[in-house]
Amino acid sequence: MKYFVAAVRLSVATLGTVAILSTFFDTATRATINPFNFFGFFTMQSNIILVVVLLVAAVVSLSGRPQSRSLMLARGCATTYIVITGVVYNVLLAGLEGGVSLAWANSVLHIILPLYAALDWVIFSDRSALPLNKIWVALVYPIVWIIVVTIRGATDGWVPYPFLDPAQGYGVVGLYALAIAIATVVFASIIWAISRVHLVRNLTPGEGPETRLSELGLHPIIQR
Repeated sequence: MKYFVAAVRLSVATLGTVAILSTFFDTATRATINPFNFFGFFTMQSNIILVVVLLVAAVVSLSGRPQSRSLMLARGCATTYIVITGVVYNVLLAGLEGGVSLAWANSVLHIILPLYAALDWVIFSDRSALPLNKIWVALVYPIVWIIVVTIRGATDGWVPYPFLDPAQGYGVVGLYALAIAIATVVFASIIWAISRVHLVRNLTPGEGPETRLSELGLHPIIQR
């Protein structure tokens, strides 16, 4: 089972990498491309984060070692970010001008990878329950991203999305930033909650029922 999961993750990570690179070079053929602008979009960064995490998870699985708590936390955060990307794009931005010009790459980055990440998190059980007191970790990247975007908007005038343009007033930008932070917490809470549910039981080495119970804050009674 672990080899199948690793193979799937490697395949999806490869597909995501090809989609990102293809979009980059396609854009470069039509205009002078600024890498800081191209990779400054939340879509690109969330997909890159997911690709890296999937690659690391696949390598660790193939090595036969159990995933560390740090890796599982990174997977939870990566899943949160890419699911936000998928939901926001398909609910609010699909059909609007701009975005990824290559149709197939656009589908990969905004539909296929977000859907896969959600299914991977729900179905495969090579993870343990994420501690609730670590939800704040999921906020670190979005907050840093917003700060960088705001600084760039105030200095060189570039912003990835119109609603973060300082020209609207920093009060408006602050409200959108707050909305992003709240959305991140909401989605992260769902991801954290799902980490406590296992549709497919596939315990990794060193993980037994006692380990699962202890992660939930429960302690099994052992008869002697």
